[in-house]
Order: sequence, then structure tokens, then C-alpha cells
Amino acid sequence: MLRRVRSLIIKEILAVWSDKKSRTILILPPLIQLFIFGFAATLDVKNVSMGILNRDSGEQAFELVQRFHGSPTFTRITYLDSVEEIKPFIDNQKGVMVLSIDQLFSKDLDAHKRAEVQLILDGRKSNTAQIVAGYAANIITQFGTEFASEAAIELQSVQLFPRNWFNPNLYFYWSNIPGLIGLLTMLVGLLVTALSIARERELGTFDQLLVSPLQPREILLGKTIPAIIIGMVEGTLILIAGIFLFGIPFTGSIFLLYVSMFFYISAIVGIGLFISSLSTTQQQAILGAFVFMSPAVMLSGFATPIENMPEWLQYVTYLNPPRYFIIIAKGIFLKAMPARMVLHYTWPLMIIAFFTLTGAGAFFRRRLQ
Repeated sequence: MLRRVRSLIIKEILAVWSDKKSRTILILPPLIQLFIFGFAATLDVKNVSMGILNRDSGEQAFELVQRFHGSPTFTRITYLDSVEEIKPFIDNQKGVMVLSIDQLFSKDLDAHKRAEVQLILDGRKSNTAQIVAGYAANIITQFGTEFASEAAIELQSVQLFPRNWFNPNLYFYWSNIPGLIGLLTMLVGLLVTALSIARERELGTFDQLLVSPLQPREILLGKTIPAIIIGMVEGTLILIAGIFLFGIPFTGSIFLLYVSMFFYISAIVGIGLFISSLSTTQQQAILGAFVFMSPAVMLSGFATPIENMPEWLQYVTYLNPPRYFIIIAKGIFLKAMPARMVLHYTWPLMIIAFFTLTGAGAFFRRRLQ
């Protein structure tokens, strides 16, 4: 029995190794993923973008601002001119935090009174916001300690009074499940499409399609439309479960969510068609789908913030469809994202869907020749 099992093991290894495509998939993608994950999958918070609204022209306020400039954590600092600029700065994700200094800050410190500063953080990135708040609190505490020592006054403790918007109870699944709509619909849409043509080839029914009256364009539509429908149904099920089972508030427009979901799934289906056209067996199609999925998830911002990645890798994420849809889903669910902002993140999905679908169609027709 052991001899038979050993022979079967050797046969399976040789079958995989003798196939050039499978051999390439086993060697090259893990090395690429290792390279990407080494940079993308980091929980370090660095290269943080922040805004500063300093309404105090005094020496103490200037000193506090310079301490944030000197911190290695905050490398991109934007100065705001008014309170009205804070909301769009945070909403458009130009920075994770805004430091607001009142006009009486220096005066109160010089009078040995209690001085206040305000930190406004982007709660959509809950882990990053908490870590950044800790860094900011350390800077402020150190500033207060040195000021009290130089002024020979009693040190007052630094106290933080947090107020949370959109998710006041800080339920993790409120921000997690809307993001899962993007990841799970990507999984379903990608696998359904990637397996479609490869399954036909493996079962020998693809040749029957070629001799049928169907044109290549019609075959392509017949493979694309069902995958989009299945992906939309999957997204609907997760949407219903999130609202009725988990009690997540849905504050935005259901129409805008489905419009963006349609273009998102179309972009994913185009990638799946390309993988399916390239594969000759279902095993190759599954491997190809997961080769795409792992980096796509890591570069989507779902697990780790994109801002923490190296700058060159952040540019790569602009080609990744989940990056855009996860922002849309969370925004529509929790903060009633307006149509203008939804369109801002949807038009890149339209462009990606156009290129992936047309590219997959052209490659598919070329393979038929």
C-alpha cells in the first residue's frame, strides 16, 4: 500500500511540475507576494499626513507646532486657515488627524491656566487613529512637562476627552462588514468567472461552443453577465445580513451603492475572464484567482492602512478595484456619503472595468484564432 501511495504522490508532483503554467504559478507568484506583503502588511504607523489649525500667534503655540514638525511620525503637514476646512480635510482623507490650537492657548499657559488643544481624527481607520492619537498625546505631554519645569509651576496632567462620530460605540463590525461586501463579492465574482472558460476546456465542451452559431462576442457576454448577476446577489445578501442581523445603520443611498457595486464587479469579472482565458484547467484558474486575490486584499486598505505603505506601493493600489469600493461601502453605510464623493471613487472603477473587460475580450478572441 505504501508503494502505491508513494507512486501516486510522485505522479501528482510530476503532473504539476511538468505543466509549465502550474510550475510558473508555484514559483513566481509566491516570490512576488512575499515582496509585496513585506511592505504592505505592516502595522507600523509612519508617514502620517496631518493638518494643523493654529489660531494662536504666541510662542507656546509655535513651539508645540514645531514639535509635531520634528516628530518622525508626522511627515506631511498641511496648514489650515479656518475651522471650515477641517471637515473636508478629514472627509477627503487628506490626513488622518487635525491639530486645532485655540487662540488663547499661549495666553492661558503664560497665565498658568489650563490650556486646551483639540485633536480631530479619522475614525474610518480606527487602529491608525488610536495609534496616532497616542503619538500626539505623547508629544503634548512632553511639551507640558517641559513647559511646567521651565515655568516652575505644578505639572497638570494631560487629559483626553474623546467623542466618536458615525460609530459612537466603536463596534468593530460596523466598519468591518461593509468592507467585507467588497472582498466577498470579489471572491465570488472572480472564481465564478475564472472557472467558466477553464471548466469548458477541461470538460471538452468548449469546442462545442466554438462550432455553435454563437459569435465570440456572444460567448463572452454569456460568461460575463451571469458572473455580474451572481456578484450583485452576493453583495445584496451581505448587505441584508449587515443591516438586519448585525444592526449596522445604513444611512446613505442604496441606489449609489448598487451603481458603484455594478462597476466594481464588472472590473473584477474582467480580471476573472482574463485568468480564465489564460488557463486550460480549473486548477490553473483557481491558482490564478488566488494569485490575484491575496495582493488585492492586502493592497485594498481593509487590513492595513494604505498610508503606511511605501509611496511607490501606494501608487500600485490605484489599480486595485477593492481600494475604491471599500471606501464607498463604508461611507454609504455609516456617514451618508454624498453623490459627489461616491462619483469621485466610482469613476476609477469605470475606467478599470472598461480596460479589464475590453482587454479580456481581445485576449479571448485571440485565443480562439
